[in-house]
Amino acid sequence: MIQSAGSIRFILNDREIALDTLQPTATLLDFLRLEKRLTGTKEGCAEGDCGACTVLVGRLSGGELIYETVNACIRFTGSLNATHVVTVEHLAAKDGTLHPVQQAMVDYHGSQCGFCTPGFVMSLYGLWLSKDNPGRADIEKALQGNLCRCTGYEPIVKAAEAVAKARPDAVFDPIVKVREDIIAKLSAIRSTQTIRMGTGDTTLIVPGTAADLADALADHPQATIVAGSTDVGLWVTKQMRELNPVIFINGLEDLQFIRETEDGILIGAGVSYSAAFSAISARYPAFGRMLDRLGGEQVRNMGTIGGNVANGSPIGDTPPPLIALGASVNLRSKAGERTVPLEAYFIEYGRQDRKPGEFVESIFVPDLPKDDHFAVYKISKRRDEDISALCGAFRIALNSDNTVASARIAFGGMAGTPKRASHVEAALIGKPLTEETVKAAQAAFDLDYQPLTDWRATAAYRMLTAKNLLLRFLLETSGQKAELVRFEVTA
Repeated sequence: MIQSAGSIRFILNDREIALDTLQPTATLLDFLRLEKRLTGTKEGCAEGDCGACTVLVGRLSGGELIYETVNACIRFTGSLNATHVVTVEHLAAKDGTLHPVQQAMVDYHGSQCGFCTPGFVMSLYGLWLSKDNPGRADIEKALQGNLCRCTGYEPIVKAAEAVAKARPDAVFDPIVKVREDIIAKLSAIRSTQTIRMGTGDTTLIVPGTAADLADALADHPQATIVAGSTDVGLWVTKQMRELNPVIFINGLEDLQFIRETEDGILIGAGVSYSAAFSAISARYPAFGRMLDRLGGEQVRNMGTIGGNVANGSPIGDTPPPLIALGASVNLRSKAGERTVPLEAYFIEYGRQDRKPGEFVESIFVPDLPKDDHFAVYKISKRRDEDISALCGAFRIALNSDNTVASARIAFGGMAGTPKRASHVEAALIGKPLTEETVKAAQAAFDLDYQPLTDWRATAAYRMLTAKNLLLRFLLETSGQKAELVRFEVTA
């Protein structure tokens, strides 16, 4: 019999759930469909890409109740403690009257085969709850993480526009009318006590504080830390990996902070892309624009900047701009803390400068001097909700005579780790920022990178694109016109 200390407790629609035993890799989608028979939530891709499994998860933050769309297919049930899970079955009234969002989808013919419809409804419901009178750009952003093969999206957008002006507190709504009651229940559930379940091959830990996390890692240095599960979820659903032990940190308030100073921003490792968006966009607009293309809204609500860094993926989108900005990462363990430059944190593919028992606690991003030129370019097969073929970040400071005073250039997707283009930087520094200088520096990319060919892009495409992005940066910085580097494909 599995022993437990505490239980995973949350609200599912209008019922309280308490789980005393739970497999570490059990997904919310399976829990909903197989155990609770809430089959409106669909499985499409099982990798957080199509949005058919979209549900809302409400959580307390600063005393406020925040609802976010998430992908149930890659959200682990063990991460749900002290949350409110809302599925499509909960939207209609008890007498069958459809929610205004659902009714608009009917009125504007927003559904054809219907498989993706519950996910779209939940995404639009999340927008409807959180934003009064959203515009078309807001609607399209909310729907980035939902795919449909039938409608062409226009009827769905029209349905969203039709219902946009209806205020949540002016009509029937299953959340608005009981919001205070939900806040009280979640406040009672939430605790700083560590939850532990299982022994042997089924160990699940939900630490209550960062100190508890350090203790857990000291006892289980081989544990898998799960924050947003936007990558780890695929290890389970696609690679069928068995994970043990698993430590869930998404509810850890100690890691969910953003502190702005005159010198920069300190971002807790548990801060999601969505939560960090405003602060990052205000100080580093180019970085913010790239974040808007990182996955869909569900992925941005789940995924964390700390997780993107800790994971060490060579195609992670946040490390290149963070490296170009000179970010550093604070690592913590039971033995203490240490800070390393982010560029030094990535050692080689699959290996980071993180000792056993250490975890990423926060990331410091220095302020960008107002005269520095900074840009981030994400290259992917489709514009939204796609993994990068490569991602490049450029930061250059110029002297009064237009010579390059300093340069920091970093790429993902060009090597086994996110990596600076040190030879390219050296070829630019001290030279005037002109087309001639840039074209001479392009040759140095061959010294910095040896990209691979995979299904996202060929090595030749990646190298050519990286070189042309440097030229693009020149054009956007100076307003000059120039010819791109080209290559011919021969039979």
